[in-house]
Amino acid sequence: MTAATLALVEEPVGLPADLPEGTRWPTPDTVVLQNRPLRSDTSTAALSRFADDRWDLNPAIFEEHARSQSLNFATIPAPLRAAAKFYIWQLINHPKARTMRRSSTGRMSIHSIEIAFYGSLQQVLHWFADQGVTEFSQVTSQMLWDYLDDLEDGQVAIERRYRRITEIRRLWIHRDILPPALRLPEAPPWDGEDTRDLLKRRRSDSENRTRRINEHTMQTLLNWAVRFVENFSDDIIGAWDEYRLLLSRRPEHHRGKPHPRHSGELQAAVVAYLERLRVRGDSLPGRRRADGTLEPAWRHIAATLNCNGSFQHTQSGRLIKESGLPIIDEIRLERPPFATLDGRPWLPRITFAEAPQQARLLSTACFVIVAYLSGARVGEVLNLRRGCVSLDSSTSLWLMHGLYFKGAEDEEGNKIPEGMTRPEPWVVIETVAQAVALLERLHDSHLLFPNWLIPRGATARQSKRRGEGRADRIIAQDLTDFTAWINYYCHQNGRSDGIPTDAAGPLAPSRFRRTLAWFIRRRPRGLIAASIQYGHTYTRMLQGYAGSYEAGFLDDYAFEDWLFRMEGMAEDERRLQAGEHISGPAAGTYRYRVHAANREFAGRVLSNERSVRDLLGNPLLQIHHGDGMTCVFNPATAACQLRGTADDPMVTPDIDDCRPRCPNIARTDRDITRLHDRAGELAEVVNDPLAPPIRHAREKRELDRIQAAIAEHQAGAGR
Repeated sequence: MTAATLALVEEPVGLPADLPEGTRWPTPDTVVLQNRPLRSDTSTAALSRFADDRWDLNPAIFEEHARSQSLNFATIPAPLRAAAKFYIWQLINHPKARTMRRSSTGRMSIHSIEIAFYGSLQQVLHWFADQGVTEFSQVTSQMLWDYLDDLEDGQVAIERRYRRITEIRRLWIHRDILPPALRLPEAPPWDGEDTRDLLKRRRSDSENRTRRINEHTMQTLLNWAVRFVENFSDDIIGAWDEYRLLLSRRPEHHRGKPHPRHSGELQAAVVAYLERLRVRGDSLPGRRRADGTLEPAWRHIAATLNCNGSFQHTQSGRLIKESGLPIIDEIRLERPPFATLDGRPWLPRITFAEAPQQARLLSTACFVIVAYLSGARVGEVLNLRRGCVSLDSSTSLWLMHGLYFKGAEDEEGNKIPEGMTRPEPWVVIETVAQAVALLERLHDSHLLFPNWLIPRGATARQSKRRGEGRADRIIAQDLTDFTAWINYYCHQNGRSDGIPTDAAGPLAPSRFRRTLAWFIRRRPRGLIAASIQYGHTYTRMLQGYAGSYEAGFLDDYAFEDWLFRMEGMAEDERRLQAGEHISGPAAGTYRYRVHAANREFAGRVLSNERSVRDLLGNPLLQIHHGDGMTCVFNPATAACQLRGTADDPMVTPDIDDCRPRCPNIARTDRDITRLHDRAGELAEVVNDPLAPPIRHAREKRELDRIQAAIAEHQAGAGR
């Protein structure tokens, strides 16, 4: 990391009067990113200057997956362009610039400044310019009230109204670092009234609107991803290695170099090559001429033989022309696929043209596994580096180390743009470790998910975005391509396990965390691809290091847990009102909690996910339905092994470890129906004269216990 060291080139002409202490005034040659950390590969000579109409922000962007970012002031009306530049320069560089999230500390990140600039500020400045404003000091309080009316008359979406109002408030709170000409009126905008009260409506984007992926879609997607990793990966990497070797041997790489073959060696190599084709029943690789006829693919054959391209005009070339082998209009790689699917080779051959596509598909499959089964944020996954996964021999846990960016702040609350190393790694399952190992075989980049699997040459056209990581939008397109390839493959091979279309929209990677939280909560015992169990994933993620609150995944899980419990509470109350009988030591507590919870929580609107965790600790919500029993949970008296610590609001009972004498047990009519089924299963064993004595005695004790519970329940049903 480096920093811009250029100070003001000269004392600026026309320095504004009453410039606040600590505020520096830029000249045309002043560096834009003067007081921001810069990437180590930054050339200070190429940094944008204040006079430029487009400011390049990429030197201050450290996330490898980030898109190119810049500010184009040509989009600002000319009368306010200079004022906008001075204001934005202060947001970037002034040490006392503030976010709206905190009133006294914490500068906006470069990315947030860009979002605010294009998303809201330029629209506000256009409206000001339409009112004849040329300096911010000309804006009046009445003008701001008129702006609200214009937003209403223009039917601007509520989310956009919130953002534009926020930008006006942001401009106002920076009065103390701006000269008088750039200051809004001293009185707070709209008399300091809260935005929600001003607009009389709640913004919908204040709540998490990320939609989970359909259950069947996600199951099938993950199944194919694991299939690529566990079944097809050796074939794909073998083909990819052959592709890269052939690419490095192309004839153009031999120009100006000594001939790599001695006399007679090339002819022997040609004879061996032709013999391999005959043994396999292969044809010569070919290309189609402009007249439609086929000729041998001489460049490819030269790469295969590792010789100069001119060999086609030699005796060795004549051997190929006179071999009598047919020519086909494709180039097959020599290594055949070995993996099978349903007893047949999954692909007949992989061609030279298909190898890059297959490598990209494998990389995408690895992303699905790593991102989905770790619960990490998309940006965190795309910034993972080689060697990030290791096995802790003392705990037998697979640990994944990496950076985090959200919440990475210094002591003053400013974002640390280069991110921070997670103090606690993600705990993952072995399938994730296997996917990471494959990615490390697939390419040479230090990142697991580079933008290019083969580094682009120095002469290649360079993108303004300096990060090497795959961008969010690119990985989203990769998911689309992966799904399309799978569905085409299934159609061509008469398979019925294609990936269904998700009615909620494209398979964006940002939807993985919410989907995983839903599956862990709703399908804890459901099997997914490769015999991975969501209950197992729960144990690894929620009780391991990745279960720390800073990881963020617990917020998603808590939200799904909240929805699940509220649905269950509503169903429990409906059944109680319909006359369902409850028995067991916790029956009275069960009835009280169901009625009280529905009175208190039904219809409640949650403003953020973090508050959900606190609500989940409410005793009224501690009802957990198990197999033939219902836990009215009290951690102080629970007989089972708790999932979590007793003072953790996320603590839950271990339903799989339910103890018959636990005082937290209640039984509903639904539980008794399940016990009847279980009693029937046990009776078959007990009545079997061939059952081993030990098993007979064990099952007889369990049958007696269940029948006693059923009898107790039925005895109280008529009361």
